Amino acid sequence: MRLAELSRAGRSPKLPLEVELPDGVLTLVSLLRVLPGQRYVGEARWQGRMVLAKLLVGARAERHYQREREGCLLLGQQGLTTPDMLATGHVSEQGGWLLFDFIENASSLDCQWQAVAQQSFLSEAQQRVLGDALAAIGKMHSKGLWQEDLHLDNLLQRGEKLYLIDGAGIQAETPGQPLPRKRAIANLGVFFAQFPASLDAYMEELLVHYLLVNSEHALPLQAIEQETQRVRRWRLKDYLDKAGRDCSLFAVRRSWRELCIVRRDQESVVAGLLAEPDRFIAAGHRYKDGGTATVARVEHQGRVFIIKRYNIKHFKHRLSRFWRPSRAWHSWIEGNRLRFLGLGTPQPLAMREERWLGLRGRAYLITDYAPGQDILARFEPYRDSQPPENELAALDDLFAGLRRERISHGDLKGHNVLWHDNHWLLIDLDAVTQHESATQFARAYARDRARFLRNWPKECALYRLLDERIPSLSEQG
Repeated sequence: MRLAELSRAGRSPKLPLEVELPDGVLTLVSLLRVLPGQRYVGEARWQGRMVLAKLLVGARAERHYQREREGCLLLGQQGLTTPDMLATGHVSEQGGWLLFDFIENASSLDCQWQAVAQQSFLSEAQQRVLGDALAAIGKMHSKGLWQEDLHLDNLLQRGEKLYLIDGAGIQAETPGQPLPRKRAIANLGVFFAQFPASLDAYMEELLVHYLLVNSEHALPLQAIEQETQRVRRWRLKDYLDKAGRDCSLFAVRRSWRELCIVRRDQESVVAGLLAEPDRFIAAGHRYKDGGTATVARVEHQGRVFIIKRYNIKHFKHRLSRFWRPSRAWHSWIEGNRLRFLGLGTPQPLAMREERWLGLRGRAYLITDYAPGQDILARFEPYRDSQPPENELAALDDLFAGLRRERISHGDLKGHNVLWHDNHWLLIDLDAVTQHESATQFARAYARDRARFLRNWPKECALYRLLDERIPSLSEQG
């Protein structure tokens, strides 16, 4: 295949794939990242060795090639650790290529973080991962560089060595001179914004790792926190926009008969469920089979899932649902919102709306199954005593997160709060709302708090304990 033909190869070209370059044939054996018709990144064989290949095609290939090449050169010129660039080139109207030394047995800091992300903040393992990242960022800033697309996937570790990768995002102020304070604060805001807001309390402690390698500026904590919050708001909006369109994270199929959205990394396993959800519901264990919704636990390909079907009761109900976003869509968006913000809920995997001439009908939501006890069963032995402190602390964290993000649940009965993997998870997200107005949130939070406490009789010790422990907004000042 000629390089220009790669622009028509789609998202999943058949591998191995041979691409003709002026210096010989490059054989792609795996793909790590694909932007269809624009960028193909993967492991490849070239001139008898394994390389990391970045192939850039399409109308903007030359501009992307120049950015990537210049960024990698900047890293090397400033003595920062980055994979060796073995060969580069660009052919007009075909595309560009950059071949790098392939770092064997390396893992990204993002993979390392995912392995420890569920630990309590700030564990020793978490501090090691984030400390290594901040030290690398500090070294970059001390040399006048910053990574525009700053995330843990752009930091690759093998042994004691940490490699900076993805030259396309590397920018320079004055190479060789420390980055100005304003630029450094903005870049640190981009870094911290990718983590749950509950980590912000440890920001000052983590910044020590940065300052040990770059103490050029005093870094005002408040300024970094404000920048972090600004970027986090933008990232949330961007992520939720992606949750409704075809992109690298989500696969979307729209027609006059249906809207179907699925997490791309779960597409193969969920496809069967989406094709015949009613059959799986009928064969599964039904938790609820009411007029407006049916909920079932189902098994497929060795995994367990929850399917929630939003029913249409009668013709008048159908008419009322035609024009409004379905409850499956709302729960899909809110589930992705909660997880993005670090609030516990089972992973939403897919949603599907049946449509007639584009108008909405029945809808389905598929999520992971969380095999946990609800809070009623979990706390039943402690009505007249005190539940374990770690479970109470996790409940404190859940309510603190809802207050911090101004999110109300809308139906905090005990069956909708599950204990799983040392965290409390929220389910049944049909009425979840993130409020812009502090006044509206205060009213909604008060209703949530009152509904949650009604899970236990007022006269029991557990009620009194939770009433004291879960603050009202007025108690927070």
